[in-house]
Amino acid sequence: MTRTDPADADEIIRRGHRLDRRIPSFLLNSLLSSAGYCWGTAVGWIWGSIWSTGPVQRREGLWVFRGLPEWAFARGGVCVGGCYLTGDTDPSPAVLRHEAVHRTQWLRYGFLMPLLYLAAGRDPLRNRFEIEAGLEDGGYVRRQRVRRP
Repeated sequence: MTRTDPADADEIIRRGHRLDRRIPSFLLNSLLSSAGYCWGTAVGWIWGSIWSTGPVQRREGLWVFRGLPEWAFARGGVCVGGCYLTGDTDPSPAVLRHEAVHRTQWLRYGFLMPLLYLAAGRDPLRNRFEIEAGLEDGGYVRRQRVRRP
């Protein structure tokens, strides 16, 4: 696991915010984005209900579906609307914090979220949504140790 230079991460976030200013305001944090969030949550519920073999729990504001086969989700798990879909491993509090940020992003962007996420790229170290959610919490980079004198 490598680190992302903080200056690079800040620039990626700034670029994303500049892009957001080009999106019509009625699409962000609106009834339309709420509808997109509900649609994403419904998709997550359906996918999770079909493939989950583990417990379904409500944690950190998310519906957590566990026990999905590895091919049914990306990386360690995926947030779709208000659902977190993952494998057999019980997600840590850090991962749930990370995924809760993605839930908030879904609320903001709604139907645009999948498109904007894809446009941000597959590399989590360069993807603004992953950086905003916290690369350490998401398990993409190692936690920095605090050095004591």
